Amino acid sequence: MLRSKTFEDYKIEYQRSVDAPEAFWEEKAASFYWRKKWDQVLTWNFDEPAIKWFIGGKLNITENCLDRHLEKNGDKAAIIWEPNDPKEKSIILSYSELHEQVSKFANVLKNNGVKKGDRICIYMPMVPELAISVLACARIGAIHSVVFAGFSSNSLSERIKDCNCHLVITTDGAFRGMKEIPIKEVVDEALESCPSVKTTIVLERTGRKINLVEGRDVLWKEEMKKVSADCTAEIMDAEDDLFILYTSGSTGSPKGVVHSIGGYMVYTQYTFLNVFQYNQEDIYWCTADIGWVTGHSYVIYGPLLTGATSLMFEGMPTFPDAGRFWQIIDMHKVTIFYTAPTAIRALEAAGLDYVKPYELTSLRVLGSVGEPINEEAWHWYNTHIGKGKCPIVDTWWQTETAGIMISPLAGITKTKPGFATLPLPGVQPVLVDEKGVELIGNGVEGNLCIKFPWPSMIRTTYGDHERCRLNYFATYKGLYFTGDGCKRDEDGYYRITGRVDDVINVSGHRIGTAEVESALDAHPDIVESAVVGYSHPIKGQGIYAYVITTGQIKDNNQLKTEMLELVNKIIGPIAKPDKIQLVSGLPKTRSGKIMRRILRKIAEGETSNLGDISTLIDPSIIKEIIEGKVL
Repeated sequence: MLRSKTFEDYKIEYQRSVDAPEAFWEEKAASFYWRKKWDQVLTWNFDEPAIKWFIGGKLNITENCLDRHLEKNGDKAAIIWEPNDPKEKSIILSYSELHEQVSKFANVLKNNGVKKGDRICIYMPMVPELAISVLACARIGAIHSVVFAGFSSNSLSERIKDCNCHLVITTDGAFRGMKEIPIKEVVDEALESCPSVKTTIVLERTGRKINLVEGRDVLWKEEMKKVSADCTAEIMDAEDDLFILYTSGSTGSPKGVVHSIGGYMVYTQYTFLNVFQYNQEDIYWCTADIGWVTGHSYVIYGPLLTGATSLMFEGMPTFPDAGRFWQIIDMHKVTIFYTAPTAIRALEAAGLDYVKPYELTSLRVLGSVGEPINEEAWHWYNTHIGKGKCPIVDTWWQTETAGIMISPLAGITKTKPGFATLPLPGVQPVLVDEKGVELIGNGVEGNLCIKFPWPSMIRTTYGDHERCRLNYFATYKGLYFTGDGCKRDEDGYYRITGRVDDVINVSGHRIGTAEVESALDAHPDIVESAVVGYSHPIKGQGIYAYVITTGQIKDNNQLKTEMLELVNKIIGPIAKPDKIQLVSGLPKTRSGKIMRRILRKIAEGETSNLGDISTLIDPSIIKEIIEGKVL
């Protein structure tokens, strides 16, 4: 697949993709191995919604991830696995070895009754077998539903029941820092309310004692002894489901976002190649867990479809100390590094003493994903990790988009701190006002929508298509609504201002929480902040800021004064927080996202019904925040 190599290439590609989108994507799809070519590129409407790409095309995505690389690159490293404990040995799987393991485990699944179209729940830590399990499901046409192995048993059971899984793949336990986590015990508890599950396959990772339920539980290693490495890939339709990935709604049950095979394959490979400007000799590391969409698209599928070497990491950035990321980069000569602003801010707070021992000279491209990166963190990342020589791709996309939508192309697009910059070819964003009227030209701010389909977009929410329509297509007729606010500056660059419900209307002025947070985070004594709106008798909405400090503060009142002055200086007096609460932590999901709906309710004094908090890393932080609320 060809890629843009200059900014002029990008502009030509982008215009082609808008003028003739079907021809553009047909060209991109032609580089893959199809068992049968499609009859029609696209049919769509955003009212139902009903979107289909590469209609009539037949393929198997694993033949494109694995088989087609074997002849020329069978010995090339497909996955480098770095364990939690740096004293434990890394594992390298070549494309040939990964193909063999995937084929064998696909046969294990078939031996255990799995058929095309079955939903398989995978609840595992970041071990190589997690990637093997995902690909094995795809090889035989089963639909994988990966659940992050940090969710509670209740969250796991909800997801199993929603898509009626018959088989669960898991481990005895997991290592995370100094902790050993009892994964199998969580699964056992979840399955007490999941009668649909007939089989559980258990990988032995930690060596802890396993409660094997007779007639249900089998061991990975024993099952693998029973099978050959010969597994013909199931021929699938381009619009067959590839996976379900659950996202938490602000209320109600989690929604299962469904992605189909053909369009997802074409889009993730295209975006991986172009955004990161991947070269065949690169060592690529995305730090995301495969339990999230970033792990699906940019740890497994995007890199393997491109024939890349993808690094997987079992541990955490601060174990055994805050230099672990940098140690791994030097050890494996990582050239492309893709991580989250949450991790960057945490490592920035730990100090440069953990960075200085490492060279980091192998790095060529840096990336950011998950939320808008504040300017302070962007500059730290650029200066101390990239040494001012590595372009930063600040990527905007969603679980529902499945791939990167707005981002610089590394080394090609001129970057601006805090800006996702420009849409990728094939992506047609529009900004609209509250009534859905398109805002034309530059220097405007509104709600971010997409007006034309792209291949990897959400097809439905599992078992509830109406929920998909209402969430994404009903707000503005004929548009996919992202739920995000956005500015398009005078250069046509896009800056995500946060979720629309994270935009505060102060005295008629729309203020993005991400902007206020970025200003607060610029203070040297602030580690992280979260800003929400609350009802204000004069302004309509006031600004409430929750702030984590470095712990070196002698005068809290002086600190608050300095923060207000900083916001005033960076944004203006209208954006100064009305209330500032110093906290020891924030309510975060295990993917690192701040649960702002909880903070909004606390700011409003509505603490009697905070909704589901089981997905938080540390639910106990909520009690502290409530007790310290600023009146």
